[in-house]
This record gives sequence, C-alpha cells and structure tokens, in this order.
Amino acid sequence: MEVVQQDDEALVKLENTGIERSKAVDSAVLGKYSIWRRENENEKADSRVRQMRDQMIMARIYSVLAKSRDKLDLYQELLARLKESQRSLGEATADAELPKSALERMKAMAQVLSKARDLLYDCKAITERLRVMLLSADEQVRSLKKQSTFLSQLAAKTIPNGIHCLSMRLTIDYYLLSPEKRKFPNSENLENPELYHYALFSDNVLAASVVVNSTIMNAKEPEKHVFHLVTDKLNFGAMNMWFLLNPPGDATIHVENVDDFKWLNSSYCPVLKQLESAAMKEYYFKADRPKTLSAGSSNLKYRNPKYLSMLNHLRFYLPQVYPKLNKILFLDDDIVVQRDLTGLWEVDLNGNVNGAVETCGESFHRFDKYLNFSNPNISQNFDPNACGWAYGMNMFDLEEWKRKDITGIYHKWQNMVS
Repeated sequence: MEVVQQDDEALVKLENTGIERSKAVDSAVLGKYSIWRRENENEKADSRVRQMRDQMIMARIYSVLAKSRDKLDLYQELLARLKESQRSLGEATADAELPKSALERMKAMAQVLSKARDLLYDCKAITERLRVMLLSADEQVRSLKKQSTFLSQLAAKTIPNGIHCLSMRLTIDYYLLSPEKRKFPNSENLENPELYHYALFSDNVLAASVVVNSTIMNAKEPEKHVFHLVTDKLNFGAMNMWFLLNPPGDATIHVENVDDFKWLNSSYCPVLKQLESAAMKEYYFKADRPKTLSAGSSNLKYRNPKYLSMLNHLRFYLPQVYPKLNKILFLDDDIVVQRDLTGLWEVDLNGNVNGAVETCGESFHRFDKYLNFSNPNISQNFDPNACGWAYGMNMFDLEEWKRKDITGIYHKWQNMVS
C-alpha cells in the first residue's frame, strides 16, 4: 500500500509539473503548444510539417478526452480544426509544399489546443491515449507488411504486356536465324576449369541480363568469365537472342534449355515426381486459398508457384549439369553485382561443399521457422537454432559435392517426404 501511495504521489507531482510547464508555454508562438517538442524552435526545412503533424496528434487525443467529458462544443471545434489541418497538410513532406493557408491553420489549431489544454489537461490520460495510438500504429505497420508481402508476390508474377511482347519478338527473331548464326563464340571456354564459371538459372531475360552485365562491368579480366545460363523451353529462344544482340563483352556465354536434360526425369529425380503430382499443384493453385491477407500470410512466400519450376531445383544437380568443372559460382537472378568477384575462387572452403552468406541475423531464417521439428526425422538430424543461408550468391566445390554425394542425400530426403 505504501508503494502504491508513493506512486500516486509521484504521478500527482508529475501532473502538477506538467501543468506549470504548460502554463509557461506561449501558445501564440508556433511550435510551443506541446511540452514535448521544444526542438521545434530550430528552423528546419520540414519544421512546420512536423509541427502540424504533432498538432493533429494532440487534437485527436484532446477530442477523445473532450467527448468523454461531455465538452461537446470543444469536441466539435477540435474535429473542425483537425479536418482543416489534414486538408492543408495533404501529402506534404517539406514546408515548401504547404499551401499559404497552412500558417493560419496552425495558428488556429494552436489556439484551440491551448483552450483544450486548460480545460482537459491530464498527464495520465494523455499518456494512456498516446500508448493506445502507438499500439494502433504498430498494428497498422504489421498489416502493411503483410500487404507488402502479398503485393510483392503479385508483382513478381505479373509481367507487363510490353515485356511479354519483347520476349515474343526475341523468340521469333531467334528462330528466323540460321543454325550457324545461333551459336555463341568461345565455346572452347565452357569446360575450361582454369576460368571463372557462373551458373544462372532463370526464366527472366532482363533479370539475367542485369546479373551478367553487372558482373562483367566490375570484372578485372572479363575474358576469363564464363556464364552458364539455363532457362525453360518457353524462354529459350528469347534468352539466346537477347545475348546474341547484347553480348557481354569479352566474356563467354552459353544458354541451355532445362527440358533438354533428358537425364532429369521423374524416375531419377524424386522432386520432379512430386512437382507433377496433383497434391503439389493443389497446394500452389488451390482455388479456396485464404481470401484475406492475415489468413495464410505466414507461408505466403513459400507458396509461390515458381517453386513448381524445375529451374528452382536444378541447383541440386550442379555436378550433373557441369561434370567437367571443379568450382562454380551460383547466382540468383535478383542480384546486382557491384565489385569484382574473382577473389571468391580463392576462398578456402575447408572441405565444405558450399560457401555462402549466413543469414542468422534474422530469426525467421532459423530452421525451426520452416522445418517441422515434430517429425522425429527432422528433430534427430537438424538443429532448430541453426540457420539457412542466402541463395543469391553461392560458391560450390563440385569435387567435394561428388565426394559427399550431396545429390544422393537430397534424393534421400525427397524420398522420405514423397
């Protein structure tokens, strides 16, 4: 009881101090309406914008207090001033973007806030309202993040008509070429282990071009770089034609069609059998999927139909695709290279198959976020606190891969879940 009494006394003292300070504030001077924003005395490019926003926050708080205490005239006056300030502020982010009427609106708002403060000031109540507003804003941020995830998935799967036309034109032009003109130069470099080899699996022509060209632009010796592109049948012609028209300088490039890998069939590759199953297609294309953003948003990223493409799983067959190479740098098609990458071939992997950027800084990359540890096979073989890694750029030691039979291990786990 003594502690509670001390707390109450401290709160009363704090309120009295706040009231005295508020009385000392000259409400005729803009920016002085709030005891928490003395820094607004400093002239800045957005000082009035920030003052108006703060005024609107306090107006919302006092309007709630006015209504709860039957000060209806003051409540209506606050709402009217709030609406005027909202119209004046609009989408402005700097003082120069404010209309000429903004200054008068601010003065009018300062006067009504001063009046409300004299009638309604209550430190405890204001603090409580601020806390409610903060929680509401936090919930809005979470909702917007879910919406952003949803829209980014939608944007990724929606290609503008202009890009569709580009792909069609490139494909037509490619198949009009004679077989001799469809060939890239420097084919003798494709299996030379002394050069720098890159693997890029993509069905996006422009994205692949960005990766290749940004790598070459930053390379110290472009002629020593070899790009192995694999795409699907639909984009094979367009991908070839683009790089025939826009060759990457002195670098070597080669484009293959994943459908030409006859060894990659469902009898050899368990995941291909799964991708062809009705259950898998239902998972990605089910008609009665959640209609709201909150429902099912937790695994939205992993339900992208792009995972049905074999291009997304081909990375687990790198030694089979490039049997004569020792090392290869795997690049995703959503990156931009900003420096020379040749130093990565000098990195000692210490007997590991994969050199990658760790992502332990974010908890959602830990295994317990996307592996089912209620399954004993998972819990007995994986550490829930271990981290996944970024697939944007990976160096693979293909000799070590073959020695450790990584593809065989991959098949083993795929068969266990099939």
